Amino acid sequence: MTDSKQVNLDAAARLSVAPMMDWTDRHCRYFHRLMSQQALLYTEMVTAPAVINGDRARLLDFDGAEHPVALQLGGSIPAELARATRIANDWGYDEVNLNVGCPSDRVQSGCFGAVLMKQPDLVAECVAAMQDASAVEVTVKCRIGVDEQDPAKALPQFLDAIVGAGVRRVTIHARMAWLQGLSPKQNRDVPPLDYDLVHAMKRAHPQLHISINGGIATLAEARKHLDAGLDGVMIGRAAYHTPAEVLLQADQLIYGSDHPPRSAVDVAHRMLPYIEAHLSGGGRLNQITRHILGLFAGRPGARGWKRVLSEGAHLDGAGPELIERALEEVTTRAA
Repeated sequence: MTDSKQVNLDAAARLSVAPMMDWTDRHCRYFHRLMSQQALLYTEMVTAPAVINGDRARLLDFDGAEHPVALQLGGSIPAELARATRIANDWGYDEVNLNVGCPSDRVQSGCFGAVLMKQPDLVAECVAAMQDASAVEVTVKCRIGVDEQDPAKALPQFLDAIVGAGVRRVTIHARMAWLQGLSPKQNRDVPPLDYDLVHAMKRAHPQLHISINGGIATLAEARKHLDAGLDGVMIGRAAYHTPAEVLLQADQLIYGSDHPPRSAVDVAHRMLPYIEAHLSGGGRLNQITRHILGLFAGRPGARGWKRVLSEGAHLDGAGPELIERALEEVTTRAA
């Protein structure tokens, strides 16, 4: 449990790292925070029943260095979401986000994710209940539409409903979700992107803080969306697979910081105390190293760095010395 800090979330949300299942756990977020002090970080989606009934320490604990950090919840029962939101507040999260974008029609104590695009009034009830239970901001992440919907009609109706319920910040993944015929993985790539529609929603709702998500891989692309009038950009897979390219200069290029960016080698060294603390608490090295394999992507020595970590981090007794050995692959090639 970590106290939330006073933070300007509107400013932080100029750049955010998307919530990604099995990827953006606490170790990943700590690693990302070493590269950007200002970007807004999101947890993996956690269902409201899991927060209420599950192992809260395992699901919700985070390091204080991760601020600003948001918890993303999945669910569609207002009372459950309100209870989970109260717990998130107690845990010290800076924001609570409702998932209306996950391309799954799975049901667990009610539907959740992108299928809720079909029920904007229910989503409005959910966020209203969450806001009543929360001292921190409640936000929404959605798609532009789902299945047979016409996005040009469905998205404005959806935004009207949640704005009417008090939402003032939303992230829009600029793709449809096709729940019939496409897998969740295919839904991240196959439906075409419609950035123009998201920009049109900003013009229609100038008071609404809108971040765009989907297919954005570089800071240069992010700047184009910001310069064109959007309030924020959320980057997912590129931030995970090529984190140094996306995050090392984010504070300078997105937030105007005059502090020099850290180097990737410096970030690797700064991970060592965190790794030592994790291991001393009974954790395993590969629980962390799986998130840092892409740190040197596209740079000399990247293959050796990844090979050393992939081959050794799962072994019993693997520790910080493996990171040092992997770094030699990088520094030797760069010399």
